[in-house]
Amino acid sequence: MPTWLLILTAVLIGFVIWKVGMGSIRSFAPDPDAPKRPLEVEDVDELDVFLVCDECGTEFKVSRLGELQIPRHCGEKMQVVRRPAAG
Repeated sequence: MPTWLLILTAVLIGFVIWKVGMGSIRSFAPDPDAPKRPLEVEDVDELDVFLVCDECGTEFKVSRLGELQIPRHCGEKMQVVRRPAAG
């Protein structure tokens, strides 16, 4: 094989490795366009806030919201449902 072809192949393979490596490193960075979460705890006593499982209908009542991490029930993420407080 000619030397120029070996050099060109090595440069192309190096470029592909560099692009894949940079893409994987960038995937670990936080999204700058993502909305910022409020750092304050939200008091939701005046509302009835529930985490509802769509599969089986299980509901968890929430009294305060902070950095919410939606739990999983029946293998699916639960939905946040806000209802006006009764009475």
